[in-house]
Amino acid sequence: MKKILALLLACMMIVGLFAGCGSNEPAPTEPKAEAPTEAAPTEAAPVEKTPEDYTGNLVVYSPHDADPLNAGVALFQAAYPNINVEVIAAGTGELCQRVVAESENPQGDVLWGGGADTLAAYVDYFAAYVCANDDVIGEAYKDADDLWIGESPLPMVIIYNKTLIDEADVPTTWEGLCDEKLKGQIAYASPAKSGSAYTQLCTMLFSQPSLDEGWAMVEKFIANLDGKIQDSSGNCHKLVAAGEYAIGVTIEKSAVLYNDNPDIGYIYPEANSAVPDGVALIKGCPNEENAKLFIDFVTGLECQKDQNTNWKRRPVRSDLTPEGLCELSTLDLGDYDFAYAANNKEAIVEKWNDLTVG
Repeated sequence: MKKILALLLACMMIVGLFAGCGSNEPAPTEPKAEAPTEAAPTEAAPVEKTPEDYTGNLVVYSPHDADPLNAGVALFQAAYPNINVEVIAAGTGELCQRVVAESENPQGDVLWGGGADTLAAYVDYFAAYVCANDDVIGEAYKDADDLWIGESPLPMVIIYNKTLIDEADVPTTWEGLCDEKLKGQIAYASPAKSGSAYTQLCTMLFSQPSLDEGWAMVEKFIANLDGKIQDSSGNCHKLVAAGEYAIGVTIEKSAVLYNDNPDIGYIYPEANSAVPDGVALIKGCPNEENAKLFIDFVTGLECQKDQNTNWKRRPVRSDLTPEGLCELSTLDLGDYDFAYAANNKEAIVEKWNDLTVG
């Protein structure tokens, strides 16, 4: 009996031992729900400026005639009424020299006008800019590095006063300006001060078989000026119209202003050129944003159309046909060496000065 009780007690102890044994691992818990993360803030889309949002100043250097210059600036101010525009008007050469002199502390923002061959000689002082109208301006009318942009091709003309010279005696070639019968009767500006006069000088040089022959002809032309050289090309057509000179060398945009004057005529000489006027952003200018707006505007449809319709300036845009002007394809355009004219401006002007002093 004692053996049986001992056996039962042992069994109970074994059962209790197994019941007390268990896993030490904690009971599995439900996975916690992840807290929702905040969405990253999205950047607000930039708000496009309205014309009224543009403020501040703009200083425009320009050799253009007063009427088309003022008209273009007035249109710009009407489009951007809160920009204050100051215009400094002078010859292209004078303005380019001013840009050089001010290069450490620029005072102007944009140069509007001047032959592109002259602007190309000063590209170190301009900043690159691809204007908003780049796609409608041909490659021939803009700098390869976008340092100037053409805004109006300019053929050269010989303007004359019919009360002072018979139309049959008006020269049709550059060589004709050397006729001694015209001595002292020719209005021409100094290429050292006028960009268009510089283009005219180079056009004369390139009209001959060689540069040496070109300079020989120019020397005769200088003698025919009889020491009378104008400070500004803008004076030449005015002096002819006023009857102070029988003929003058000027640009098409100036001559066509006299289309309704029966006493004034003009011809396109043989071996002509059509170098464009240009516009350039002055490097380091104080009002760069407004300067870029102005460049976009003067190459834009509204200004280009107005300058052509009201001031007979040729548009540079391929989507505009010039009104009241002959097609360039009808002119006898010579082989104008743009690169030579741009890269040798200082030497060419120096030689001109030597010949006029001598």
